[in-house]
Amino acid sequence: QVSLVESGGGSVQSGGSLRLSCVVSGGTDSTYCLGWLRQAPGKEHEGVAAIHVDGRVTYADSVKGRFTISQDKAKNMLYLQMNSLELEDTAMYYCAAGPVVRGGCNMDYWGKGTLVIISS
Repeated sequence: QVSLVESGGGSVQSGGSLRLSCVVSGGTDSTYCLGWLRQAPGKEHEGVAAIHVDGRVTYADSVKGRFTISQDKAKNMLYLQMNSLELEDTAMYYCAAGPVVRGGCNMDYWGKGTLVIISS
């Protein structure tokens, strides 16, 4: 049973930084992708960043150069460092995991989310 538990959300002013953390446990191994998704109010969820099974890291265009995803396998932790935060980054952020399906990450498992609110 995959378990993903996020923390680190909060309220910060535009231009500030936050670091999200996720405890990853149960069922994930080297064949699983890990990543972060977000859902802003009234919008569809979108992929933010992912670490692929071959080690590649990918980002949504909207966060490139501002967000950094990282993993500490020894501690079973996934992180998302978010810098230069913008109002548009306000969303519920979810830690996610899943197997590779037809060459892509299929994020089958999500945590409950952590809320990030950016104010001007």
